[in-house]
Amino acid sequence: MRLKLFPPLSLALLLVFSTHSSFSQVKPAATQRTIPIVVGAGISAYNPDWNSGHLLGGTLWVDYMPTFLPRRFQGLGLEAEGRDLSLNRSSSQPSNLREDVASGGVIYSWSRYYRFRPYGKFLLGYGNTDYTTSDGTRYHESRTVTTAGGGIEVQAFHRIWARADYEYQWWPDFFKGTNPAGKLNPQGITLGVSYHFNQPFYR
Repeated sequence: MRLKLFPPLSLALLLVFSTHSSFSQVKPAATQRTIPIVVGAGISAYNPDWNSGHLLGGTLWVDYMPTFLPRRFQGLGLEAEGRDLSLNRSSSQPSNLREDVASGGVIYSWSRYYRFRPYGKFLLGYGNTDYTTSDGTRYHESRTVTTAGGGIEVQAFHRIWARADYEYQWWPDFFKGTNPAGKLNPQGITLGVSYHFNQPFYR
C-alpha cells in the first residue's frame, strides 16, 4: 500500500517545490531599485562679457533626480555644476583672463519626447575671475553668481545621453569703479555627454 502511494506523493511534492522555485525567481524583480544620478562632462564656449571674443573650457555636472516625489513634482531634481574657462583668449582680452564657477540649484526635466528631453535650471554659486588691467595690475575677484539656463538631452545609446546647454549668468557689483557698479553677464553654451545611472539593480 505504501509503495502504491509513493509515486503520486512524489509527483505532488515535485509540483509544490517547482512552484516555489518559480516564485523565488520572480521575487528579486519586486526589490529592484534605481540610482537616480546623472553625471556628465562637456566643452563650453562662452562670451565672458569682457571686451570682445570668447573663452573655452570644460564643464562637469551631477544631477540627482529623486523618484519618491509626488507625480506632479516628477522631473524636479538638483544639479551641481563646475566650470573653468581659460582657453582661446582673444587679443582684446587680458592675457590671464579666467572665469570659473561652482554652483548648485534646481533642475526640471520635462517629459521625454521620443529620444529628446528638454530641461530648465536655476543655480546659485560662487565665481572667481582673474584679469590684468591696462596698467599691468593683476586682480583676482570673487562674487556670488546667479545662473539661469536650459537645454535639451538626446538619448544616444542606452544610458548615454548627449546634452546641449545654454546659461546666462549674473555677477553683481563687479566693476566698482563705475556708478552704479557694473555687472558682469557671461553667457554661453556647453556641448557634452552624460551617463544616467537609472537602471535597475537587485539587492
